Amino acid sequence: MVPAFAPQPQPDQGKIAMTTIVAVRKGDQIAIAADSQTTFGDDQKLLAGYDVFHDKIFRMGANYLAVSGSAAHDLVLQGALKSVKRLDLTSRQAIFDTFRKLHPKLKDGFYLRPEEDEEDPYESSQMMVMIANAHGIFAVYPMREIYEFSRFWAIGSGRKFAMGAMYAAYDQDLSAREIAELGVRAGCEFDASSSLPMTVYTADVAA
Repeated sequence: MVPAFAPQPQPDQGKIAMTTIVAVRKGDQIAIAADSQTTFGDDQKLLAGYDVFHDKIFRMGANYLAVSGSAAHDLVLQGALKSVKRLDLTSRQAIFDTFRKLHPKLKDGFYLRPEEDEEDPYESSQMMVMIANAHGIFAVYPMREIYEFSRFWAIGSGRKFAMGAMYAAYDQDLSAREIAELGVRAGCEFDASSSLPMTVYTADVAA
């Protein structure tokens, strides 16, 4: 029998990726930023100075993307997206359609294991993806839930610290880039699995 005082697992335990990734939209600018630490288990980290490919943000056409989850997702997602003939990430619906088509490719071509909880209504893609482009800032969650954000958002283990910092700074006289940088710095300051330096990319909002 399990003792009554035994710690109980949290609903998202094991699903929080070790990173801080943020996106901000303000005025005519959109920004996406990420830390540069890779974490192995609970006791080893790989810092940017030791990692040739420490930039967690990659570009596909006019889109910037960053993945929260297993480090394997980065190359897998890049490879899968390259197989899309007409890549459209310009709206919530377009992103949903793209990731719906990607899911069987991830399973068949990249050996994704889609199982999470038995009670889940859909197969999981096992990753969270932040997307920034001239049309907005978006996030894709494991069951292909697509969200578009009007101001800012964060994913990864440092997300709560980043969200608080960006909330406090958003109405100040700061650009989207400056607010995104504050968010990642807060994540790196307090989250054990996030470290500087960060990478930041910006785009102008489409007219």
